Amino acid sequence: MPSLREFLLSKGYTRTRLFPTITQHLEFKARINGVEGSFILDTGASSSCVDFEFAEKFKLISEHSKILASGAGANDMPTKLSQKNEIKIKKWSRDDITIVLFDLSHVNQALIDHNAHPVDGILGADILNLGKGVIDYQYKCLYLK
Repeated sequence: MPSLREFLLSKGYTRTRLFPTITQHLEFKARINGVEGSFILDTGASSSCVDFEFAEKFKLISEHSKILASGAGANDMPTKLSQKNEIKIKKWSRDDITIVLFDLSHVNQALIDHNAHPVDGILGADILNLGKGVIDYQYKCLYLK
């Protein structure tokens, strides 16, 4: 019987290592518009997001949004949307990703308070759905197709 890894790779999935932080978040590297950054995988986040502070770094062209973000202890935060962005995670990529921009300082402050490194953003359920994501918690890997 093949392992989960062998099975998924045989079905055309790509494998990305996830690195647990001291806070038990799963962190990994990804590229948005060709620029590498550090991201947390968050299955509870409906949309992938980047901190306002890093919009220029990732070449995100944004427009105002009426959507207010909530999560991780903060509510009704103003957002901007950046459409048609390319994301690449190892060999998996898409070029039609919408990124939500909002203030992630509360997330990064919580990480810093626990001696973890701050992140550029959060990749959420939108990416997992697009890539038919499978998370292997035992071996700390993300598979995308």
